[in-house]
Amino acid sequence: MAAVRALRGATTVDEDSREQITERVVELLQAMMDRNDVEHDDLISVVFTGSPDIHAMFPAEAARKIGWGDIPLLCAQELDIAGGTPLAIRVLAHLTTERGRAELHHVYLHGARALRDDLPE
Repeated sequence: MAAVRALRGATTVDEDSREQITERVVELLQAMMDRNDVEHDDLISVVFTGSPDIHAMFPAEAARKIGWGDIPLLCAQELDIAGGTPLAIRVLAHLTTERGRAELHHVYLHGARALRDDLPE
């Protein structure tokens, strides 16, 4: 039976530019979908956060470029914590799935890998 689950992911950019943010967000979303066999219609909503040094664009714009315009998307600013990961974009996707919580594979790319070194590749 399908259940509502949350899938996490994060990435970083090397520079705060529209091109790099788009490239890295698209890469992350596709990896999250592929690694978990998630279909477009499985998605309920997606929350993006950016570290306080992300200014070039909303990460949700990149999601709309890959056809996610019909999914509720929300952007927010991550807390400005001393020592936090710079130029980071985090994703929390709500979806329906047959998988149990322990079967989901959260995806952390580039400099964000250090955020969750407890997770398997």
